[in-house]
Amino acid sequence: MHIEKLDLNLLTAFDAMVRERNVTRAAHGLGLSQSAMSHALNRLREFFDDQLFVNTPSGMTPTRKAEALVDPILQVMTILRQQVLSESRFDPATARRAFTLCMTDMGELVFLPPLISRLRRDAPHCTLHTLQVPVSQVEATLAGGDADLAVGSLRAAPEGLFQQRLFMHSFVTIVSARNKSVGDTLSLEEFERLPQIAVTLTGHVSGAYDNALEALGVKRNIYLTTPHFLSVPLLMDEHPDLIATVPLQLANVFEEYGRIRVVKPPVDLPTFALSQHWHPRFHHDPAVIWLRETMKETFENYPVVSVGAGVAHRPTRRKRGTASTSNSR
Repeated sequence: MHIEKLDLNLLTAFDAMVRERNVTRAAHGLGLSQSAMSHALNRLREFFDDQLFVNTPSGMTPTRKAEALVDPILQVMTILRQQVLSESRFDPATARRAFTLCMTDMGELVFLPPLISRLRRDAPHCTLHTLQVPVSQVEATLAGGDADLAVGSLRAAPEGLFQQRLFMHSFVTIVSARNKSVGDTLSLEEFERLPQIAVTLTGHVSGAYDNALEALGVKRNIYLTTPHFLSVPLLMDEHPDLIATVPLQLANVFEEYGRIRVVKPPVDLPTFALSQHWHPRFHHDPAVIWLRETMKETFENYPVVSVGAGVAHRPTRRKRGTASTSNSR
């Protein structure tokens, strides 16, 4: 191989193809036309004397040689981003980039409308993409560059990620608008007796919310668990005896459609933080810095519950027992 023949821009094309497994999406993420992306891919194939990516039913699959190149090229890209390009300036007015966020369907309802408005105003050529991944895969998704931020209430955030609080959210109970047996308030007896829908991303009911109820001596009659918030009001409309306890912001959205009513839980529940999380690999990436600052500015005074500015920090590492802090950008 002759290094003078390798255009380093081709490495970004390789990196995009590894992440997207699709020429069109990879081109879009780099702000290239599809023909320009195809040309870059052809140059890579010529340089490495290998097809690198072959078309299969599951997308453009890396060849064995491409798989062997993933780690070293990822290391090169990391050095370029963090040590060479860290001082580069990101201009949102002219940038063409696809930002990717890990979030739940609830997150999409809460975060996307104001964020889309902000990006259309300040970064008109940038686009958004969302992913929903299990909590156990969040760190790997961020580390690999498949997402820029993970946004939500990760109460057991993976160690090593930076995190920054955006705002606090509280919980309310929702009942079907067709449920005439429940009035404007919900008694503790009704709350414990009525069958409930619980939203859980892990497949089992646990976490800070249920711990808080348990500490108060409250038991829930869980009938259904689901990872999807958006199915809750539809299920309650079909089965009016079901109730659910969800974040207030989401309940407000559901109530606008007239299928559910919001009632106060029979006990006071603690509030929980909604935060943004990112991997140290991209802590100094100018585009990700801009996105983080935009998220913070957009949501730090989010309606209903307001919080302070917050500081970006790493979660406490259990083996050390101390927490480190870092720049809030």
